[in-house]
Amino acid sequence: MHAAVIGAGPAGLLFALLAKRRFPRWRIEVHEQNPAGATFGFGVVFSQGALAFLERDAPDLHAQLAARMESWPMQRIVHRGEAEDVDGNGFSAIGRLQLIQFLQRLCEEQGVQIRFDSRLEAPPPADLVVGADGLNSAVRQGRGFAPQIEWLSNRFIWYGTAQRFDCLTLTFRENEHGAFVAHHYRYSPAMSTFIVECDAATWRRAGLDRMDDAASRAYCERVFAPDLGGRPLVSNKSIWRQFPLLQNRVWRVGNAVLIGDALRSMHFSIGSGTRLAFEDAIALDRGFGEAGEDVPVALAAFERERRPVVEKLFAAASASSYWYEEFPDRMARFDALALAYDYMTRSGRMNAERLRATAPRFMARVEAARGPGKSLSS
Repeated sequence: MHAAVIGAGPAGLLFALLAKRRFPRWRIEVHEQNPAGATFGFGVVFSQGALAFLERDAPDLHAQLAARMESWPMQRIVHRGEAEDVDGNGFSAIGRLQLIQFLQRLCEEQGVQIRFDSRLEAPPPADLVVGADGLNSAVRQGRGFAPQIEWLSNRFIWYGTAQRFDCLTLTFRENEHGAFVAHHYRYSPAMSTFIVECDAATWRRAGLDRMDDAASRAYCERVFAPDLGGRPLVSNKSIWRQFPLLQNRVWRVGNAVLIGDALRSMHFSIGSGTRLAFEDAIALDRGFGEAGEDVPVALAAFERERRPVVEKLFAAASASSYWYEEFPDRMARFDALALAYDYMTRSGRMNAERLRATAPRFMARVEAARGPGKSLSS
């Protein structure tokens, strides 16, 4: 059995590793267009619930990763200079490059062949082709996967910084040009991810559509000066982008299947992109555990297990992304506590009852503010 995995990101590497463990005699090749050691972005973040599946399905990997991660037990919302902590909402993070290199090492130790600088015009001849090559997937092109893409209007840019943050934080700031929000969290003892987002009108009024990298970083450093503690933002091919909400009506064509961001994109505001990549890889491996080397049966089992879960999470992620499309208006309407509550219930997956169970201290403050003569709106 020859399996060709296109893309050496979390989805492709984890599937290659699990499949090689299950079927040591398989010839598994991972093709990656970038050179070894290249990665874009800074850290990736997982919720506590997102790591539970890995502990269940790959406990040895979970134990090794947990020892490498930064973790914290809550989330913080900062608005109008006031911070609101949401207890019971824990997360863990790790550098993207560190995660990739960790998986690469395990794959190589298992006998998986990783071919870097491997730019393919078409997938190589193989019994199985796994498209794990991201949003701009080459495997997806012209093969009948029927992709659909909706582009959000907000602009965002992915930076890093040496400023360490206590936890996953959303910081809302405004200036003469409009409203901004930063998504930031530490992913190592020395570095943090710092994503800046704004609406399109603010982006243009600020002149960010015309600035080079240095000017853009300097502008964002001024907006978030109270939060950066004098430390600069760090660029890694950082550009202003619009987020694409991608999904494919068809998941498998012949012997080819899509996983990870090649299959669908989840807005970064729910922190589920890498989690879903891992879950896809685990489910695809499980499909072959049921079907052996019967590729069509294995791919059908993968889709049967994953599609309902992915579609539910895609709907929640889309609802979250639409909340961000309206965040300047919400900033104007709400104080910090009200904004935090509105944010926590944005996707429809969390309501007051669930928040009472998971974040009792936060909900106690919310319900106290809703007492006689009080309101959560500003």
